[in-house]
Amino acid sequence: MRKGKIPVTILLLTIALLPGLGYSANVPPSVSQLVANAKKAIKTVNMAEFKAMYDKKDVGLLVDVRDPDEYATGHIPGAINVSRGTLEFKLWKHVGGHEKPNLNKKMTLYCGSGSRCALAAKSLMDLGFTNIMAVDMKLADWKKAGYPIMKKK
Repeated sequence: MRKGKIPVTILLLTIALLPGLGYSANVPPSVSQLVANAKKAIKTVNMAEFKAMYDKKDVGLLVDVRDPDEYATGHIPGAINVSRGTLEFKLWKHVGGHEKPNLNKKMTLYCGSGSRCALAAKSLMDLGFTNIMAVDMKLADWKKAGYPIMKKK
């Protein structure tokens, strides 16, 4: 490797892992508007509210909607991983099955920035779920506050 050159892989990985850059930056205004509209249609909690609920074990089913590789790098203890891209297809086993799902099952969704979980929560509401909330926080802020994170083993 030549002096002063950064390998492209390291550069891309760094950009992907920087908080707030992966999904919220460099998107058309229509995407930002879609997320804003979803947040208006769902129940959201901020990090402090979520932490209080988490400490009381009052979050219901905790769902990390990031992709599996993101989940593996560190997630909130107790969270299951059902990525936003497969949520509508793979969540059913966690809510009583596809034949008789518990549409009132309490679920709290989070992601890296609060955007994907808002879209996922809206999607679940559109499917008839009634007790859904999304955590409007950056996971990096959760980590920075010293709150618990665990890595997939």
